[in-house]
Amino acid sequence: MFDFFFGTYKETSSLQIVLESIVFIFGILSVWYAGKENILVYPTGIIATIITVYLLYVIGYYGDMILNGYYSIMSVYGWYNWSRQKDGDTVLKISRTNMREKVNGIIIFFVTLVVIYGVYHFSGKEILPENYIDIITSGIFFTGMYYMALKKIENWTLWIIGDIVSIPLYAYRGYGILAVQFAIFTVLATMAYISWYKTINREKCLEK
Repeated sequence: MFDFFFGTYKETSSLQIVLESIVFIFGILSVWYAGKENILVYPTGIIATIITVYLLYVIGYYGDMILNGYYSIMSVYGWYNWSRQKDGDTVLKISRTNMREKVNGIIIFFVTLVVIYGVYHFSGKEILPENYIDIITSGIFFTGMYYMALKKIENWTLWIIGDIVSIPLYAYRGYGILAVQFAIFTVLATMAYISWYKTINREKCLEK
């Protein structure tokens, strides 16, 4: 059990261990803040994703690296979008996607698959079976991040699916701590979905 969680870190530098620990803490904080509809989701998320981009570049997981770079960019947009106010009230409310946003999400998903496959292909790296899973989860998470920036409840459905797939993926790669992190993400995302679902229903009741 010890080797599963910490075996890969025997020859890892102290700097990398510290950086991964920071990512672990701030990643969980970011998801927790998102579930609470707290603007701190974005600064904590930016810290985690920028560090993760570096770590993934070092180990050569380019799909995940691009994903986290995208997170960083979308976090800036989401931070701006969530912070907009009118007459002292938040402009952006939790809601469901409309048809146009659903179509946009589908387009983002498939464009992501093509782009990240292209990155793997042109980088000259062999595309292993787990890399294809990485490509698919990247598409799921790209779309989820887009929906989160718009405060759409469907973002949590996508995060839950992607997190569940990522648990065995990272366990297989030998990153036990990251596998545990995605398990925690799954629980937090499920709790967040329930919370946002209640908020939507409460808003509907107030409109009647």
